[in-house]
Amino acid sequence: MNKYIKSDLFRYTGKTDFFSFLVTYLKDKAFRYQVAFRLCQTRGISRIFGLGLYVISSNQYTKIGLNAKIGYGLYIGHNGPVIISSDATIGNNVNLSQFTTIGANNGRAATIGDNVYIGPGVSVVENVTIGDNVTIGAGSVVTKNIPENATAVGNYCKVINYNNPGRYIKNKWTIE
Repeated sequence: MNKYIKSDLFRYTGKTDFFSFLVTYLKDKAFRYQVAFRLCQTRGISRIFGLGLYVISSNQYTKIGLNAKIGYGLYIGHNGPVIISSDATIGNNVNLSQFTTIGANNGRAATIGDNVYIGPGVSVVENVTIGDNVTIGAGSVVTKNIPENATAVGNYCKVINYNNPGRYIKNKWTIE
């Protein structure tokens, strides 16, 4: 099993065995879409298989641009919907809640660090940087950089504190 798929599975279930993969793949549309996306990032026959799955798994709920750079352990909560621009960069162990959009109107999309929790209904707009260990509250619109270890909320998103950031990241994947 591909390390990226394995890391995503671990974020969903806390396990990496084949039975957990099969159950999660069959039950969770967002995970199915992630598997297709991850296979599209490989080479050879796996990539061709992945592109086929990507087309079959495409739905109106989740869209991840094929050129997006996404680290280990992506978790999409509640089956999305989630939209990620092709030029977004997302770190390791990132949680994306339902109705999250990461995109750009003019230029590059966001760069998101490791161990970041993005709450429901968040829009991350343009070329902003979200640091490591950040929590973004529900309904926020991120248009400016967010520093590491911050909790930020609002429309337009502002840092409210530096207490206990990244606490919602469960089953963290450790890069070996």
